[in-house]
Amino acid sequence: MKNLPAHGILYKIPQKFPAKEVGPTEKKGIKIAAQNRKAYHDYFVEDKYEAGIELFGTEVKSIRAGTLNLKDSYCTVKDGELFVHSMHISPYEKGNIFNRDPVRTRRLLMHRREIRKLHALIKQDGYTLVPLSVYFKDARVKVEIGLCKGKKNYDKREASAKRDAAREIDRTMKERNR
Repeated sequence: MKNLPAHGILYKIPQKFPAKEVGPTEKKGIKIAAQNRKAYHDYFVEDKYEAGIELFGTEVKSIRAGTLNLKDSYCTVKDGELFVHSMHISPYEKGNIFNRDPVRTRRLLMHRREIRKLHALIKQDGYTLVPLSVYFKDARVKVEIGLCKGKKNYDKREASAKRDAAREIDRTMKERNR
């Protein structure tokens, strides 16, 4: 029971639902396993989508251990299905015969209409699908996919110059406020 003062009078309010203890398997939230920082350097990210991924048990354990590399990975649409290529998941140490090929093509799980929409967009000139991050959401592995357009070298230099300028501004403001 809680005591809350209201206009000088104490009321006792019973708690109908006591706090429920949450076990380790019931904890909700997002835990990022890997990010593709190179994608933000090489592409303009126009839009982001969330997809599930079809994995085997030892691959999930390996991702939990953090042995995942998204560098140079990309997505394709074939026969109405979405696939991710060259995503490297290292073999699980204790997986013996159940380990799979580290760079095999893996199917991504999205609604059919979303896949059709993405396929229509990547048919356009210059667009591609790139995995931006892999994370756990409520104990399921999810992949964040970005609809991206390639950057030219001068775009990369311009982005780098803006980032450096912002960093310099922050540094001077921090020194001025001391």
